[in-house]
Amino acid sequence: MPQSLAQVYIHLVFHTKYSSVTIREEDLPKLFAYIDGIIVNKNAMVIQIGGVSNHIHILCTLPRTVSMADFVEDIKKCSSKWIKTLDSYYSKFAWQGGYAIFSVSASQVQNVKQYVMNQKEHHRKKTFQEEYEAFLKAYNIEYNPEYVFKD
Repeated sequence: MPQSLAQVYIHLVFHTKYSSVTIREEDLPKLFAYIDGIIVNKNAMVIQIGGVSNHIHILCTLPRTVSMADFVEDIKKCSSKWIKTLDSYYSKFAWQGGYAIFSVSASQVQNVKQYVMNQKEHHRKKTFQEEYEAFLKAYNIEYNPEYVFKD
């Protein structure tokens, strides 16, 4: 095979630092657009980005030439630097050090896309902690306090 091929879908979730300011609702679309650009520049395909004031979800492909850890680090580092340029309100903005990343079957991409698109509605009923614990359960990961997003 003369070329390398990869089609790996991921659902990435990360949270603001608890000591950080949250993201204002009017700035979320700008942040999503900026993150979209970061991902595209990494030769990955964005399917959907969504979120609320304290965390975001990204459904995208994982580029074949970048490690998962480097991919996530670049998204978080670049978006954190960028949001600080929007307004002095964000001068103390930071993402938490950790993240959650889940594989997504090609047959589930549309379902996950809908889930990511509906974050605002979803979080009227469920906290981030409840959502996170549900992901652990769905992926058969035993709950461990070390998996909880902390500063």
